[in-house]
Amino acid sequence: MKKMVTVITGTVGEDSHSIGSRLLSRVLKDRGFNVVELGGLTPAEEFIHVAKETDASAILMSSLYGMAEIDLAGFKDACIEAGLQDVLLYLGGYLMVGRHDWGEAERRFKALGFDRVYPPEVDLDKAVADLTADLVSRGKM
Repeated sequence: MKKMVTVITGTVGEDSHSIGSRLLSRVLKDRGFNVVELGGLTPAEEFIHVAKETDASAILMSSLYGMAEIDLAGFKDACIEAGLQDVLLYLGGYLMVGRHDWGEAERRFKALGFDRVYPPEVDLDKAVADLTADLVSRGKM
């Protein structure tokens, strides 16, 4: 019997835009993942707490209000301190305020420790395929 992979989804910080996160959660559930949905307005620390409690393999966060860099400063370090150094970190949405090159946003958030960073118009099938490939490469699936 194959163990179901647990993932955490939600919208980080003071952001209440949770529709994208809910859509992603539905796709993940349909593909056989155990999804713990945190919804909108979720403090970054709550993702860590729930990931630790549930032995999650990945945290998938969204942010559409442009303040993700502030909300997630030190997030990877906090994950490591909590013993979650092997948890995959995915982030998507409108991550920064104002006009900017998407490549710059991706570089900034990868530098903060995120494994994958997606624009708001990401194809959810691609994100799930990336997640599956990353989990397989780490021996989690």
